[in-house]
Amino acid sequence: MLGTALAAGVSPETLRKIESGRVATPAFPTIAAIADVLGLSLDALWAEVNRSDGAAGPADVERNAGGLLVS
Repeated sequence: MLGTALAAGVSPETLRKIESGRVATPAFPTIAAIADVLGLSLDALWAEVNRSDGAAGPADVERNAGGLLVS
């Protein structure tokens, strides 16, 4: 997690808060930077967040990122 946060230009604590849901609406540039570091397209990320079954959550994005957010 430390490497991901630093590469995205955010603090590890900020990344932890986003991952745990304590930051309900992170800034778009922050999400874009994290997605870039993880090799995720914003389109893929948006599709996961807006799945019609409503089942998307941090674990779904984490799994698609190869588990790179796991602390």
